[in-house]
Amino acid sequence: MKVAALTGPALDEALEDLARLRIAVFRDWPYLYDGDIAYERRYLEPYRDNPRAIVAGAFDGARLVGAATGTPMEDHADEFAEAFAGRGLDMSDIFYCAESVLLPEFRGQGVGHRFFDIREAHACEMGRGYVAFCAVQRPEDHPARPAGYRPLDGFWRARGYAPLAGAVAQFGWKDLGAAQDTLKPLQVWMRKL
Repeated sequence: MKVAALTGPALDEALEDLARLRIAVFRDWPYLYDGDIAYERRYLEPYRDNPRAIVAGAFDGARLVGAATGTPMEDHADEFAEAFAGRGLDMSDIFYCAESVLLPEFRGQGVGHRFFDIREAHACEMGRGYVAFCAVQRPEDHPARPAGYRPLDGFWRARGYAPLAGAVAQFGWKDLGAAQDTLKPLQVWMRKL
């Protein structure tokens, strides 16, 4: 499997596949996202148009099977930056890893590590001191929680990330089977580079 940073025409060519991939992966627990392609196209345009953003793609042959995105924190959605308010952190020193999506049959092969390696290297090249991401928080007794679900906390901690105490962002999307968007809490995880 090939994992590489996507830029220029390669990124442009991959955006439609990335939109579909995000919808497919985020339908599952814990996101339960009822996505649509029009929203996804709008959401992904800033990655194509921002030279400071990065998209890493994982390919099985020519097929995009996974991707990870990142931008400088100050270029990302205000909903996430608000979680850092009052913490004495300069947003221009933080690189935000927006998402990692990978089809289930390709997990456990080191792709997640490659995604973080590529984004962390990009953050270092930009002179950033920290890397952060957000993880959705769902109740332990949520009816859609799969039996035996194992969160990625151990993977993230092994890479040096830890939850930033009290830093919880709010972001809305429509859950599967829901009539409208609702806000979800997302815990900020961060590490010093």
